[in-house]
Amino acid sequence: MRLLDTCALLWYSLDDKKLSAKAKLECEKIPRTGGFVSAISIWEIGIKIKNGKLDIGTNIADYVKRLRKMGTIKIIPVDENIWLKNLALDWDHRDPADRTIVATAILKNLPIITSDKIILSYYDNIIW
Repeated sequence: MRLLDTCALLWYSLDDKKLSAKAKLECEKIPRTGGFVSAISIWEIGIKIKNGKLDIGTNIADYVKRLRKMGTIKIIPVDENIWLKNLALDWDHRDPADRTIVATAILKNLPIITSDKIILSYYDNIIW
C-alpha cells in the first residue's frame, strides 16, 4: 500500500512516463496491492483546472469517476483526525495540500510516492 501525492496521481492515471523508474514500479503494484490518495489531491487538481493552470482533458467530476472506475485507488477523506495531525506537524510549510498528504501518510503509516522536494525534505518514507 502506498499514498500518491497529487503529481504522482496525475502521472499514474494520465502519463506514467513522468514517473521515476522506482515510482513506476511501485505504481505497477497498485492493481494488486492497492493505492491511496488523499481527497485533498482531488481538491488541488480541481482548483488548478478551475484556474486554468492544468488541463487534463476532462472536468474534475469526470476525472474522479474515472479514478473510481479504475478500482485501484481508494480516496481517503480528510477527517478531523487528519486536520488535527496537519495542524500538529512541526513543519514550516504552509501548503495545505502537502501538509494534509503528509498528515494522512503519517496516520495511515504509508509511504508517499512523490517527486516533491519539499515533502522529500520532511517525510522519510518516500518512494521516488
